Amino acid sequence: MHIPEAKCKCFIPPFYFKDYTETYLGQDTTQGRYADVTLCTCIHCGTKWLHYLVEYEAFSQSGRWYRGIITDKELPQIDPENAVVYLENLEWYIYGGSWFSSTGQYGKGKMQVDM
Repeated sequence: MHIPEAKCKCFIPPFYFKDYTETYLGQDTTQGRYADVTLCTCIHCGTKWLHYLVEYEAFSQSGRWYRGIITDKELPQIDPENAVVYLENLEWYIYGGSWFSSTGQYGKGKMQVDM
């Protein structure tokens, strides 16, 4: 996996919510996930990130999130239900959360979104 050179602090975990504007895209209810899908735009460099957050309230330490770069051209084709497939097909994404005991690390491929 090729990890990109950090162009901005939005490429380096941990992330700070005030560094982004957010647009809620909806909820992925696939297999009872009820995951929130959001477009986060870095206020410093303008990079757009597709953000996927899922947690299972009945299980402690189940929260996990994934974020990957998305272009303006790709954005109209994204809906909450196909966000996982989009992220899994990227060259890399950043993921973290209590499930991983991590504030963020680089990864690629299959995402752990189901219990």
